[in-house]
Amino acid sequence: MRPTSKLRHSSALTAKLSPFFRYLRPSKPPTKYVPIMALLATATVLPIHAQAVLPKAIEAALSRADLTEADISIIVTPVGDKNASRLPAPIQVIDSSISEPSSNPALQPKPTANITADITGNPPKATQNNNDKTQNNHLRQQSTLITIEQRTIEKHEKKLHAYTDDPYTYQSLESIPTILGDKAKIAVINDNNASNSNSNNKTGDINTDNTSIKISFSPLLNHQSDVARTPASTMKLVPSFIALDTLGADFVWHTRVYHTGLVIGDRLHGDLIIQGSGDPKMTHERLKQLLYKVQTSGIRHIDGDILIDSGVFKNVSKDPAAFDNSPLRPYNASPDGFLVNFSTIGIKSYPLNDDQANLTYTPLLANYDLPSIINTRSAACGQARYSLAPEWQTKQLVLNTHLPNSCQEHAFYVAYPDAKDFAARVIAAKWQELGNTLSGDVITQETPYTTTKSAKSMHGLAALPISPLPIVSYPSLNLTQQIYDINHFSNNVMTEQVALSIGVYDKLDNKTVDKAINNSYSLYQFGKPTTTGYPVALQTINQWWQTNLSTPPPHLTNGSGLCRDCTITAANLSELLTYAYSHPSFNAYVNSLGIAGVSGTITAHSERLPESAAIGRAWIKTGTLNNVTSMAGYVKGLSGQDYVVVGLINSEHAHNAYTARPVLDAMLDWTAQH
Repeated sequence: MRPTSKLRHSSALTAKLSPFFRYLRPSKPPTKYVPIMALLATATVLPIHAQAVLPKAIEAALSRADLTEADISIIVTPVGDKNASRLPAPIQVIDSSISEPSSNPALQPKPTANITADITGNPPKATQNNNDKTQNNHLRQQSTLITIEQRTIEKHEKKLHAYTDDPYTYQSLESIPTILGDKAKIAVINDNNASNSNSNNKTGDINTDNTSIKISFSPLLNHQSDVARTPASTMKLVPSFIALDTLGADFVWHTRVYHTGLVIGDRLHGDLIIQGSGDPKMTHERLKQLLYKVQTSGIRHIDGDILIDSGVFKNVSKDPAAFDNSPLRPYNASPDGFLVNFSTIGIKSYPLNDDQANLTYTPLLANYDLPSIINTRSAACGQARYSLAPEWQTKQLVLNTHLPNSCQEHAFYVAYPDAKDFAARVIAAKWQELGNTLSGDVITQETPYTTTKSAKSMHGLAALPISPLPIVSYPSLNLTQQIYDINHFSNNVMTEQVALSIGVYDKLDNKTVDKAINNSYSLYQFGKPTTTGYPVALQTINQWWQTNLSTPPPHLTNGSGLCRDCTITAANLSELLTYAYSHPSFNAYVNSLGIAGVSGTITAHSERLPESAAIGRAWIKTGTLNNVTSMAGYVKGLSGQDYVVVGLINSEHAHNAYTARPVLDAMLDWTAQH
């Protein structure tokens, strides 16, 4: 029979407190040491009540999902000062199309005058202490609340799903506006506390004689947190934060363009060289902007080749069918030093009559046949593999089945098998689309231009050496914007680009980066540019972990979590999220996460658990594989206390994600009630 509490025996108590003592280690050696008893007295302001027995709601959800307690790791830990939360304002979802208010206190619309008095509107749930004056006073102090219409969420989700065959493996192909950026649909009510996420807020530091030691409170719930498990896409939380810490929230990638030879009039007598930087989001629209900048620099006709140097990443291409035998799915696309549009093409269908439909493609591929008409059949519309059965051949795309007539106007996204060939064909098409000409070819390679062509192999003006400075230096979206796509929409290949970039750009000192940004020198001046591959990038991540955190590093074979040999513990993720909470770039990090019941891959939380107290109060990254369901992030409790939450479910058999997710939904709800 299992014990009812881990505090029953002193040995169990020691085991429970050992992780807590570990967190007393200062991140940097202090000049003075605070007496250990003073630390303990301060740290235990919140009682130690980590539980061996899971809450009943979680146990019930496990039973319904045909899972056991052995299949799950959970850790819920208070973080920060409840009177100075670093989390964003909670979001209240309302539906003005119905007159009856929701029975969920967290979802009830409130008049502006009453918001400051009581965010929840109704008495707290039975699990709360209704006589706790401290909690009630704190509720009155929370004066910022964002309201959003349910129909706005539904409209956003409809648009989101139009870009993917699978909402849990989303690949963003366009810049989809977040619903929280649509000012017409959002009202910020009584915003008297807009600085609630200011970096000066308290985070649980102990200050004695100018000595600061950061500690963590003991967990509210701790169940098998040291068991290494497959995390799926919650692994994205690791490289995305380490990138913010090492590169900075405003970091940008610069794609630079050089040329050999000489420009006379608007004609280049030589080669155009595009040096890839690893930019995670070089969409086809942004590529067109890059080429337009080349055009406005004075080059419209090229008597030579366009050479793409993608050598910033070495040997990172993968077999797109290796993971799950689905090479056409965008989430299996390979990273590349010059990745264009996620190596993915959009196919849109438009019905012509009862028997045929028209097809359009974005982006277009030069010197490649794409069928414009397809016959239709009576069938349900599904994924591209079923609805089109596409096959990439050497010179043409073949569709091996008729399109289901129920697809009507529909968008499919299909990954191209070769990132370098895809980039070359898109560049050739875009260059021509701008009204320019190219006498040679578009060539992609992982070796710098200087090692490929030499003056001896060239003649006339084209033999003149490479331009010492770039004619164009095109900045990417900044890291904050890239991290949003990665975590909000679980974009796999963008995560790989960022993880690999950590292995390149963290090696550059600040002066070098400043020079690069200001275009004051050419990377080619100093010979072969810095390059990286997975071994270097993953080792850099491992070293960062060992330097900054105390738990053993997780085992990564890539950065996105699209792997079955990657492992991490709930304690790992909890420590990382706790560390991030006090970081200057925390706003960029937490705002990249989906909001329970509102946005991102956690939007359906409110459908699975309509009465959840976590709706609009939890910022979560999800993960899903055949035998993996996971969630990790932050929850703002109804008491005002912030929490770090991690839940990892692994089972030996392929469980149903739709029945497993409610287990972790229950974890969020249980935490939010505190």
